[in-house]
Amino acid sequence: MVPTVTLNNGVTMPQLGLGTAGPGDDETRRRVREALTLGYRLIDTAARYGNEVGVGQGIADAGIPREEVFVGTKLRGSDQGYDSTRKALDASLNRLGLDYVDLYLIHWPLPRLDQYAESWRAMAEMLDEGKIRAVGVSNFLPEHFDRLAAESSVVPAVNQIELHPWLPQREQRADDDRRGIVTQSWSPLARGGDLLEEPVFATIGDRYGRTPGQVILRWHVQLRLVPIPKSGNAERLRQNLEVFDFELTEDDMAEIDTVADSNRGSGLDPRTHEEF
Repeated sequence: MVPTVTLNNGVTMPQLGLGTAGPGDDETRRRVREALTLGYRLIDTAARYGNEVGVGQGIADAGIPREEVFVGTKLRGSDQGYDSTRKALDASLNRLGLDYVDLYLIHWPLPRLDQYAESWRAMAEMLDEGKIRAVGVSNFLPEHFDRLAAESSVVPAVNQIELHPWLPQREQRADDDRRGIVTQSWSPLARGGDLLEEPVFATIGDRYGRTPGQVILRWHVQLRLVPIPKSGNAERLRQNLEVFDFELTEDDMAEIDTVADSNRGSGLDPRTHEEF
């Protein structure tokens, strides 16, 4: 069973889940159904991914009681703004076939648009209305949180950011911790699979009889992060879930820290990246 973390409003969230960016509805439906059957209980999607219908179908196919599945989706950039945020959530719920989502995130801050504070106001209201159990953000930096804090008493429950051993995001993690925000890791194994070829992960994995991917996901877990790896392979889905029955030592964690390289991320800068 996947352990949970408690968000700042008391809602509990599984500490590892399934990311769904990339595939369309049919493949997403299969992956979600398979993941839930294997024991996943956290499913992450976004309006921008174009596969919320598939996520909802996969949840329905699996037959797991709704209250046992933690579903998160995100507000796309083109829907930022007070009124449009309210409409966007209703549209996402309709595509998902759900009455509520467990977590709703602003996908990117889009500072040039300057609408994320208005979107946040709408999300805080919908939290009170019961359409959302927890509200958060994705790809936010300290200056974006300062803006929200100046205009709202609702503190984001989650900040979902690109985070993996090449890009450990130490300063942002510390800022999230200081504010009482759980950090969720997108692209936790990095993109393209090259991170898995770093020798340190095979070396550590050999000590525990684990794959490089399992070592990396265990690193996330021990840093109190919530990774959401993607996979369409049944065996990889199973392996990604089996990281809660061993523990890395302080020396292992220090070895992993040696691969950090801030230039090995996606290069998407929240100050300038635009997603619509």
